[in-house]
Amino acid sequence: MTAPVFLAESLADVRPGGTVVLDGPEGRHAVSVRRLRVGEEIVLTDGQGTGVHGTVAGVEGKDRLTVAVEGLRTEDPPAPTLTVVQALPKGDRGELAVETMTETGVDAIVPWPAARCVTQWKGERAAKSLAKWRATAREAGKQSRRLRFPEVTDPLTTRQVAALLADADFAAVLHEEGSTPLATAELPAEGSIVLVVGPEGGVSPEELAAFAEAGAQPYRLGSTVLRTSTAGTAATALLLGRTGRWS
Repeated sequence: MTAPVFLAESLADVRPGGTVVLDGPEGRHAVSVRRLRVGEEIVLTDGQGTGVHGTVAGVEGKDRLTVAVEGLRTEDPPAPTLTVVQALPKGDRGELAVETMTETGVDAIVPWPAARCVTQWKGERAAKSLAKWRATAREAGKQSRRLRFPEVTDPLTTRQVAALLADADFAAVLHEEGSTPLATAELPAEGSIVLVVGPEGGVSPEELAAFAEAGAQPYRLGSTVLRTSTAGTAATALLLGRTGRWS
């Protein structure tokens, strides 16, 4: 079992041989939930690609511990980056999609209230739902031992998604009627990949036309049709494997 990961606010001035304090909600989780004790291994990350490996040097109360820093590691930004535009699923399937895509290795997730989404984020519900997605990405990033957590952006309109697709080095829409398998698409070695995952009711003809105009063609994953909450994860695994990021 590898050392548990916790999110630290800043690791800019941390050096091997020094110490760093973990407190607040993360310190409380480490001390009161995980029950870490002196001498146990721990990893701290800022979620932006920097990680500290060390051991617990001291525990104070129920929400504060001191970590003796043994090593410092930084991860370069991934290439190519992978962004998934995720149509809003029903119920808690949105959090499931965010969780599994984060564990798989996606770099950014864009909530998209597509025309055929049953769920629509409005008012206070929008703020709460977005907060849940972001918290899910953060916890899944720690669980999967990532040092660089995915960004969960504010929801984008179809027009804004089209602009995002137009700026990508490779843009695609997952669609069951796509004639080209995603597994055979020509992918860039650098730059950005943006993939759209539609709702259970499918991407509307108007949305498909807008995305095609932006340079995003429809692709299919395989012979079966996945749910919107699982399609993004399957596509993320496929793309990360094909770009060499899993090598």
